[in-house]
Amino acid sequence: MIKIAMISAWHVHAKGYARDLSQIPDCKITCVWDEVPDRGKQWAQEFGCAFIADYDELLKSPEVDAVLVNAPTNLHAELLLKAAEAGKHIFTEKVLTLTARDAYRVREAVNKSGVHFTISYPHKCSDGIQFAKEMIDSGRLGKVTYARVRNCHSGSIDDWLPDHFYNGEQCGGGAMIDLGAHPMYLLEYFLGKPVSVQSLFVNASDRPVEDNAVCLLEFADGVIGVSETGFVSRCDPYSVEISGTEGAVRILGGHVTYATAADTERKFVDAPVREYNVPKPLDYWTDSIKNDTENVLFNIDEAVSLTELMEAAYDAAAARN
Repeated sequence: MIKIAMISAWHVHAKGYARDLSQIPDCKITCVWDEVPDRGKQWAQEFGCAFIADYDELLKSPEVDAVLVNAPTNLHAELLLKAAEAGKHIFTEKVLTLTARDAYRVREAVNKSGVHFTISYPHKCSDGIQFAKEMIDSGRLGKVTYARVRNCHSGSIDDWLPDHFYNGEQCGGGAMIDLGAHPMYLLEYFLGKPVSVQSLFVNASDRPVEDNAVCLLEFADGVIGVSETGFVSRCDPYSVEISGTEGAVRILGGHVTYATAADTERKFVDAPVREYNVPKPLDYWTDSIKNDTENVLFNIDEAVSLTELMEAAYDAAAARN
């Protein structure tokens, strides 16, 4: 049995993780900590478990094998460092930390302790994304020259995001560091480490942080990547475009098409997407703990890389002002 402490209900996905944990065999939520005690006490009451106000005391408990961190991003560094040093397995929402310097400290602690770490990059689990990655790696697209990922929603204009998601101190930014994390880690997944980043962050509403944002990434050998995100778009489905010298892949919503010179006579057709059966990050994490297996897709190095990229993106945006 994996005994798990829920660390904060701040993030919008926190309750979903708790629900999903209840459906995973041999996992149990044993206690709750929250930076807002009243919220934490209410959550603990829902789970029928203890609320522990002192995080250090929680980490000493034999009833805690692991922590699932949904706290404000500006608290991540301290919470994750302490958990790793206490030998507790870690699952965290993205991004890892607000600065690369803190990310390196967390990585050192995780590697030193040997705990099982997972960060939530759920878009990697998509069959369409796995098909696109397979097409890139197989060389069927030729030399990839361009990739674009757009991920946006209407949270600002329909007013359903919690107010604290516009708190720049807690979040480290706005749309790009939150929803834009998914295009960012996918572009690295497809193309590797970028060599430069340019940013355009604007406000299309009256929010105190950017709610409409684009990053232009340069990769080795003249490859261009575009990361698009925002909280101000309706009727705008998730989209991915990958272009190469021999073909292209398109994802619009859940519809995947492709064209290559060799396979389709350069005409776009529905992709023969199979079930890749990539476990969700939470399942990946709990399985790695139970079976003592290595994490390939959602590991600490991937987490550090995203923080480096986000720091570069926000530095680039600041340099324009």
